[in-house]
Amino acid sequence: MPWYNGNYPPSYKNQPKELRDKAVEIANEVLAETGDEGIAIATGLKRAREHFKKEAEEKEKEKSKE
Repeated sequence: MPWYNGNYPPSYKNQPKELRDKAVEIANEVLAETGDEGIAIATGLKRAREHFKKEAEEKEKEKSKE
């Protein structure tokens, strides 16, 4: 079952909105590929965290260049 418009897995409930939205986006893609909700939920959250961590690191690099 794909997730959308505030409908998300319970394990995403306490995550920040931006992280949750990205995780849902990724989880839906994984779900479409694998059909496995458990894998999609875990992968979505893990990749979303990686995405925002990488984004924060890139911002730090930009600040250090200035």
